[in-house]
Amino acid sequence: MNQILNNVKGDRWIWLIVILLSVLSLLAVYSSTGTLAYKQGKANETYLIKHMAMILGGIALMYVSHRLDYRWYAGISKILMVITIPLLLYTLLFGNHVNDASRWIAIPGTGLTFQTSDLAKLALITYLARTLSRKQENIKNVKQSFIPIMGSVCVVFILIALANLSTALMLFGVSILLLIIGRISIKQIAVVCLAGAVLLTGVVMLGPRRKTYISRIHAFMHPETANKDKSFQSDHSKIAIATGGVLGKGPGNSTERNYLPHPYSDFIYATIVEEYGLVGGFMLVGIYLFLLYRCIKIVTKAPKAFGALLAAGLSFSLTIQAFANMAVAVGLGPVTGVPLPLVSMGGTSILFTSIAFGIILSVSRDIDEPKKVLVGEIREA
Repeated sequence: MNQILNNVKGDRWIWLIVILLSVLSLLAVYSSTGTLAYKQGKANETYLIKHMAMILGGIALMYVSHRLDYRWYAGISKILMVITIPLLLYTLLFGNHVNDASRWIAIPGTGLTFQTSDLAKLALITYLARTLSRKQENIKNVKQSFIPIMGSVCVVFILIALANLSTALMLFGVSILLLIIGRISIKQIAVVCLAGAVLLTGVVMLGPRRKTYISRIHAFMHPETANKDKSFQSDHSKIAIATGGVLGKGPGNSTERNYLPHPYSDFIYATIVEEYGLVGGFMLVGIYLFLLYRCIKIVTKAPKAFGALLAAGLSFSLTIQAFANMAVAVGLGPVTGVPLPLVSMGGTSILFTSIAFGIILSVSRDIDEPKKVLVGEIREA
């Protein structure tokens, strides 16, 4: 155990953030799965043990991925993209069909489902970081730099958006931020945005989930005229937050968890605010803001362009997803299926989130280790 702790490297504040989020996740999931356990005739502890196993598995993956040199991820970014695009296509055609969407494929022999968009986020961000860092000398070249970048962003966007528009939009936004950081010209970024707008219009107006997207947007923009079935989740989420007060009802005392369809995943933030009040809600917001702050420090200090772009892309992805989830819970956005990173109950999403944290820690380790070497050389001198 001591040997493992001695090998824990990277930003210690990020490790602390992961521990805090994991503990809060266990408390919130245990509290919010009572109704689910009752409906399925299982003990409430069943879901807690399963979730704890995923958290521990995620921490193990984070430990392994943070021990690897982050430059290693540049080498597999192309392989990840080659695997990801066929998987996304396979998911659309043959994936598990739930709520008019095919987002998951079953992992044979495990009983688990795998959301391919989680892999796609990791693949696209690593690929963009690699491409942007390696083509800085001819970054304005349309054929060598712009077309591969635009093609990868648009293909992944459309394949995810057909089943999961919110995730696709967030990943598209992260990609645009990376293009800005990577010194792509404003004209070329405008072209990517225009292409994204065209694809978005096509998905919303002609895609297989067009009725769902339009109804959710209408329910958000015009709640007074929306069908109550369409605004049911957001209404009960607001009730949970309103009745939580300043200090909350206390752990395990949520009542709206009995009405919210997904109080342990999509609307776990509403459950947390109801039980821990505005104090708990603002504390969680502060944790994610502090995470973003620590990641920005890593980005600015990273000695290599690839490390900086990689840490920036992954940190933006995690924090944007977190604030999107919380925005939906408080009524600042239409209902989506976006989980709260490292807090919502989930399977493979926790594992991929943990890998993302591990890669960020690997980049921060590259910042710390040169300093230690330099200090050692000074002392020897």
